[in-house]
Amino acid sequence: MTFRKGPTTTQAHVDVPVGLYEEEYARNGFFGRTSHLYRSQPPVGWTHIEGDLRPEALKVLELAGLGQGSYWQGRVAFLENQDIVIALTTLTEPMPSYVRNADGDEVHFVHKGAGQLETDFGPLTYEVGDYLVIPRGTVYRYSPSSSTSLLIVEAFSEVSIPDRGMLGRHALFDTDVIKTPSPSPREGGPFTLEIKRLNRITTVTYPFNPINTVGWKGDLTVWQLNIRDIRPVMSERYHLPPSAHSTWIMRDAVICSFLPRSLENGDPGAMKVPFFHSNIDFDEVLFYHDGEFFSRAGIEPGMVTFHAQGIHHGPHPKAIEAAKSKTFTNEKAVMIDTRNPLQLTEAGRSVAMADYWKSWM
Repeated sequence: MTFRKGPTTTQAHVDVPVGLYEEEYARNGFFGRTSHLYRSQPPVGWTHIEGDLRPEALKVLELAGLGQGSYWQGRVAFLENQDIVIALTTLTEPMPSYVRNADGDEVHFVHKGAGQLETDFGPLTYEVGDYLVIPRGTVYRYSPSSSTSLLIVEAFSEVSIPDRGMLGRHALFDTDVIKTPSPSPREGGPFTLEIKRLNRITTVTYPFNPINTVGWKGDLTVWQLNIRDIRPVMSERYHLPPSAHSTWIMRDAVICSFLPRSLENGDPGAMKVPFFHSNIDFDEVLFYHDGEFFSRAGIEPGMVTFHAQGIHHGPHPKAIEAAKSKTFTNEKAVMIDTRNPLQLTEAGRSVAMADYWKSWM
C-alpha cells in the first residue's frame, strides 16, 4: 500500500515540484519498501559534519606501500568489513611466487597496465578495463608487461552473476563475452606457492611448476570480462537506480559498473543526475576509473569516494546545473555496495581528503 501526503510527484524522479528536492528513502538497496520525501532544502546542504559518517574521498593511488614487499604485503587494504576487503596494488615485475587465497574469492579490476595472468586453468592476457574473477583456492601469478594497478575486492563468499530478472539473461552482457583460460602447463622448478588462510601466509615449495594443468572441465573457473563488453541499461525518460548496473554479486555486497551512456533526454521533466537518497541499508564505495564524473566535482581517475549508511548522498550542486544541457555521460566507474558497514583502515585514513564533505556547500 502507498500513502500520499502534501505536494509530491506521480512518477518518482520525474517532474519534481519547482523549488522542492526529492529524496528517495528506501530499504534493501532500492528493492524494498520506499518513500519519497519532497523537501524545501537539499538534504546534503550541511555546514558542518563531525563523526564517522562524514563522506570521504580517498586518493588511493597514493597509498603507502603499494606493490612493496611480497604480493600479499603490496596489496594495501583501505576499506573492510566481515564480508569483503577492498584493496589496491601495483605490479611492475613478474611475481616471484605463485599465490593462492584460501580465505575468499577475488575480483580484480585493471585500472592501468597490461600483461599475463597465469592460473590453474591456464593463462589470460589482461588489459585496462578488465574484471578478473578468481575463485577461492585458485593458484595464480601476474606477469605484467607494463606497470599495472589493480583494484581488488576480496569476498569471503562466492562471487556470481546477478539475476537480470525481467531484462533477460543476456542483458548488460551475454555470458559468451566472458573469457575463460585454456590449459598451458608450465615447466621448470623449483617454485614457491604462498597460500593465504586466516590472513596468515604458508609457503609451499615444489620441485616443479604448480601451474601444470593439462585439461579441465566444469563451470567453476577464472572469468575475464572487459567493461567495453558491458552494455548499460538506459531509459530515455527515467533515471534508473544503481542496481540496474550490477555486474557481480556476493554475500551482502554487489559490484556495479557505471559506463558511458545516454542521459534521460526523452522527457524534459526526467532527472539526469543521481537522485538524493539515504544510505539506509548499504554503504556505497565508488572507484573512479576514467572519463568525466559529471555528478562529482574535484574527482580524478584513481580516486575513491565512500558514503556510509545513515548520511545522505546526492550530486554536487554544480552537477545538477551542468546536467541540464548534457545528453551523454562519459564516466567509467566501479561501485561497491555493502550491506554491513565498512571501516576505513589506517592506510585508508592516511589518504583521505580532509575537506571532501565541504564540496556540497
